[in-house]
Amino acid sequence: MDHPLVFEPLFMERVWGGRRLETMLGKHLPPSVRIGEAWELVDREEAQSVVHEGPLRGFTLHELWVERRAEIFGTALPDTERFPLLLKILDAQERLSVQVHPPAEVASRLHGEPKTEMWYLLDASLDSDLYAGLKRGVDRVSFEHALHEGQVAAQIHSFPIKAGDAMFIPSGRVHAIGAGNLIVEVQQNSDTTYRVFDWNRLGLDGKPRELHIAESMASINFDDVEPAIVEPQGDVLVDCAEFCVERWALDGPRVSNGSSFAIFAVVDGRVECAGRTFERGAFFLLPATATDRELRPLSPDARVLRATIPPCVSS
Repeated sequence: MDHPLVFEPLFMERVWGGRRLETMLGKHLPPSVRIGEAWELVDREEAQSVVHEGPLRGFTLHELWVERRAEIFGTALPDTERFPLLLKILDAQERLSVQVHPPAEVASRLHGEPKTEMWYLLDASLDSDLYAGLKRGVDRVSFEHALHEGQVAAQIHSFPIKAGDAMFIPSGRVHAIGAGNLIVEVQQNSDTTYRVFDWNRLGLDGKPRELHIAESMASINFDDVEPAIVEPQGDVLVDCAEFCVERWALDGPRVSNGSSFAIFAVVDGRVECAGRTFERGAFFLLPATATDRELRPLSPDARVLRATIPPCVSS
């Protein structure tokens, strides 16, 4: 496996979505619908990434994980039934709902899946913001009162952001994405989201979207107050139990060292790897056994995100 693996994205219609995946990133979207998410790498029963080209064309990510794990991914990995990460791009033309993902100890009780994630801002409007954690002074009692009064947004910590910023969202952190943001998301392989407030918005079917108040109240960490955006530690943006995400500014060739796989997302400019050119918004998986592991910038602004599964491999 000497070549990067490229998968076919899965496009998800969302009431808050738009068309910037097409206009800004050149992706070929289905016509006349609001696309809120491109699932770039996913291994779930209801959604599967498929290799786009090459000798493994047509293989699903699940088949590679089960049948060729050591060759593609390496050996120092968690023994999970499915590939443990999900990577996507979000186009938030409108605000997303105020929501929370359950911590592991709560998820099992609610028959859901825990979900820790991180966001990287590809693009942001001048007045874009994020919502994460609670404002200082908010507790369970005041939050429940705000729910009944329809004033939840006033309880959530919000802050302006710009392209290049990153935010860590551990399970239990109440959050929302403001309008105008284009985001790369790296997350645990989970699709459990509890909506606690949806701005009194109607869904695609013209009806109010379902809320999950009891589940949300059981999942929110009420000690999580006014978290800050990520302060990079060198190349590292987030290094947690579920994943490690680095940002590489490629001012020259750079080798992805180690004996495990790495997933790359081009966030600025163009790069080349093993004879393939990748534009902004492209994702590719560099197999563990690849011999050509060098990324080369094709533009002066070339930047990539590098996602791995701990133990995070130094580069």
